[in-house]
Amino acid sequence: MVEKVYPMTAAGKEKLEQELEELKTVKRGEIIERIKIARGFGDLSENSEYESAKDEQAFVEGRITTLENMIRFAQIIDNDGVDADEVSIGKTVTFKELPDEEEEEYTIVGSAESDPFSGKISNDSPIAQALIGKRVGDEVTIATPGGDMQVKIVKVEQN
Repeated sequence: MVEKVYPMTAAGKEKLEQELEELKTVKRGEIIERIKIARGFGDLSENSEYESAKDEQAFVEGRITTLENMIRFAQIIDNDGVDADEVSIGKTVTFKELPDEEEEEYTIVGSAESDPFSGKISNDSPIAQALIGKRVGDEVTIATPGGDMQVKIVKVEQN
């Protein structure tokens, strides 16, 4: 069976490692303590505190497993062979929507570290897929669920 590879920046991997450490060293202990306290309340079949703590424990253990897998199969993106003005994972790209010239800026990252609300989009997203490999000055058509969007790349920066 081939394992999934998770492309990411070195900073993204470090962030995942920090989250994993926090979950293992702090969060696990807090949940175990909550379970102990909840057990002291008596009948577990009607104990909402106990159920809540067990649910959180299951979530945290699942997240730990996911993070360990992502870190184990992380592929750190190296942009040494990529031109400075070429869009790739780990770079921030600024483009103007045509014809209204409204500027948008996104950092293209691996799916493991994407956070659209912070301007970090996955390399698997339609926008990133359309932009990767293009250069400053290129006009690109991006297929989105709301219809095609025409953009012009105005700036590419290494992070």
